[in-house]
Amino acid sequence: MANANYKILLVEDDQNFGDVLRSYLEMHDYGVTLVTDGVIGFETFKRGQFDLCILDVMMPRKDGFTLAKEIRERDRDVPIIFLTAKTMKDDVLQGFKIGADDYIAKPFNSEELLLRIQAVLKRVNKAPDPRDEQREYVIGRYHFNYPLRILTLTEGPIGEENQWKLSPKEAELLKMFCKYINDITPRSEALTKIWHEDNYFTARSMDVFVTKLRKYLAKDPGIEIVNIHGNGFQLLVRDMV
Repeated sequence: MANANYKILLVEDDQNFGDVLRSYLEMHDYGVTLVTDGVIGFETFKRGQFDLCILDVMMPRKDGFTLAKEIRERDRDVPIIFLTAKTMKDDVLQGFKIGADDYIAKPFNSEELLLRIQAVLKRVNKAPDPRDEQREYVIGRYHFNYPLRILTLTEGPIGEENQWKLSPKEAELLKMFCKYINDITPRSEALTKIWHEDNYFTARSMDVFVTKLRKYLAKDPGIEIVNIHGNGFQLLVRDMV
């Protein structure tokens, strides 16, 4: 897709800076609508169709965070990049909690912003992975029904001792392991998609859930969840003769 097909809403209260930024992006074939006010910015967003919003944080009448919240209430998926002179951690966290896709501090290199725009658009427009749509899995001697969150040992007597109702996070994690079966499940992907944060505490929480899944799957000696140091986990399913 050519860049001209991408429409960007740029909300920047510094008219001169906004004009320079718009010209630079238009040179790279993006369609850019520039407004210099957060209130007008939201009205413009409601009237148009945009693939990306670039919002200055510090603006009179309506700041970028407030504008982003209003945009998110109307459209949960449109990517948002914040521009700000602030670099305080709390401000960055507030931006991501609202739903920012990226955050760049002024002053910045125009090429850096261009690369960030390209990365965000590539990420949100990539084709869906058919593995994400699968609902039932065979894992060695087990059957996993993801929508019902039920894991069943298919060999042996039918009963509570061979069937488990997984918690939502257990089911999400096992589904992700199944997606990457016999390959490495990236730790960072699991943490950001299931726990929505990648830090020390969520990593320890994930380790607890991995231990629980190991216990559920322990009745098949051909199954192993291996910790790949520094990368993630690997759900190994060996064919047992």
